Amino acid sequence: MNIVIDAMGGDNAPEEIIKGCVEAAKHIDAEITLVGNEEVIKEYLKKFAYTGSNITIHNASEVITNDDTPTKAIKSKKDSSMVVGLNIIKEGKGDVFISAGNTGALMAGALFLVDRIKGVDRPALAPVLPSYHGPVLLVDGGSNANCKPENLLQFAIMGSIYMKTTLGIENPRVGLVNIGTEEMKGNELTKQTFTLLQQPGLNFIGNIEGRDIPMGLVDVAVCDGFVGNIILKVMEGMGETVSKLLKDEINRSLMSKFGGMLLIPAFRKFKKKLDYTEYGGALYLGIERAVIKCHGSSNAKAIMNAVKQAEAFVRNKTVEKIRENLVEFGGDDIDSGK
Repeated sequence: MNIVIDAMGGDNAPEEIIKGCVEAAKHIDAEITLVGNEEVIKEYLKKFAYTGSNITIHNASEVITNDDTPTKAIKSKKDSSMVVGLNIIKEGKGDVFISAGNTGALMAGALFLVDRIKGVDRPALAPVLPSYHGPVLLVDGGSNANCKPENLLQFAIMGSIYMKTTLGIENPRVGLVNIGTEEMKGNELTKQTFTLLQQPGLNFIGNIEGRDIPMGLVDVAVCDGFVGNIILKVMEGMGETVSKLLKDEINRSLMSKFGGMLLIPAFRKFKKKLDYTEYGGALYLGIERAVIKCHGSSNAKAIMNAVKQAEAFVRNKTVEKIRENLVEFGGDDIDSGK
């Protein structure tokens, strides 16, 4: 198994990317290929005292930045770490590609270079969110701002397959994110999608509201990428805000500091549940090869977990199972919602 990493993509690249890979290399059996400036990568591997044998380097002379126009960058920067990495998995020399770089460019590259699974109209980002009752898969997390009902049906199908094959949830509960739980609530998109989701094979429980996601009332939360990205960013912000508020209150007096010391183990568990770095990255559902998007500000811990997550995706044959199991939900007819 070969896990390919964009060493130059992300706010904290290349240092945190490489550091995370060095840590991950200690815990996995797979080979890791770091794509980027060979000399720079070598220096960081030396800095982190890497002496193992399962990290290799594939040189790439260019970098796609967050300021680059996505499609233009994919076409013009052919020797960028992102394009080279995507081509490695396209050619079958790698099993999964991970990047914390330009989100739009990664989506464009995955579509143009790697291609989508037959029958999938629009691939979607699928981040795993923490909730009171366990992980919730959000589909779409930000790749398709404007969707048709048929797109949301496909998101629900792919999300269900993902949760069943990767996380072992036998009959994933699917909820449609809306402004109310009643069937006739929402806009035309949600009203039409509600009807499409009521088909055999999907455990559709109906409309859900935003508050139902952190409570874990569903396993798969379906929405367009515009709504999904707002949900994702609000939850990330709330996690950080709650942690800061708790810290401020604990430090407010000597008595609260003493009480806080007694609760340190509980606070650590609480923080871990809300920490996005614990969940690795978001799989781009619907692409022919596994492509994972990490948070732009990912640190070494987030990258390490993304690499371990990627190994699990490949080992569990997540992409292959999505491709195979689409037939159970209507095959090619899912394009039209039939």
